[in-house]
Amino acid sequence: MNPVVIAIDGPAAAGKSTVAKLVAKKLGYTYVDTGAMYRAVTLYVLQKGADPKDENISCSFLPQIDIEVDEQDHVFLNQQDVTEEIRSRAVAENVSYIASYKKIRLFLVELQRKIAKNANVVMDGRDIGSYVVPDANVKIYQNASVKTRAKRRYDENISKGIACTYEEIEKEVKKRDYIDSHRSFAPLKKAKGAVEIDTSEMTIEEVVQRILEIVQEKSGVQK
Repeated sequence: MNPVVIAIDGPAAAGKSTVAKLVAKKLGYTYVDTGAMYRAVTLYVLQKGADPKDENISCSFLPQIDIEVDEQDHVFLNQQDVTEEIRSRAVAENVSYIASYKKIRLFLVELQRKIAKNANVVMDGRDIGSYVVPDANVKIYQNASVKTRAKRRYDENISKGIACTYEEIEKEVKKRDYIDSHRSFAPLKKAKGAVEIDTSEMTIEEVVQRILEIVQEKSGVQK
């Protein structure tokens, strides 16, 4: 029997990772945070003192990069645990540039597809259902208003002791939305056949329950 793939796409700070982790846990599936992979590449470019806005230089580092994600959601960059480092403001402000480069996307998509071929997975990102795994069993497009997403990201940063203002975060979210939806290769969009969920007025538990219901409807998988 082929593995079951649940693809959850959506814009920045829509709560995809939080929800995807919980859905994966409920189903006993492997969770794959594709955004963390792009953040790891971004971190490497920054560590090298390069400008992530420079596509040629950023892509030139790919032969030097090895990324692994374990079952506890730890992210390893060249065998070093960078789970915390990839959540820095510097990475957040530049990851959309890195994610817009075709060579980098192809590099990581190959890795993501290999994972999806060998295990039941819940995979979240920007183009999972539209490009990475277009034949996914279940496709979700998780969205929320800009204000809601900015407030969530702001609260998350404050809880982690990351200094910021709401205005800065809202501006950052809008910028990422524009870059993600206007990139030439595999832009952010609702995949064909995806069920859209607006989470602006929903709790995390309500979103998880709704996705589990959709999974059961689409694939017959029981939680």
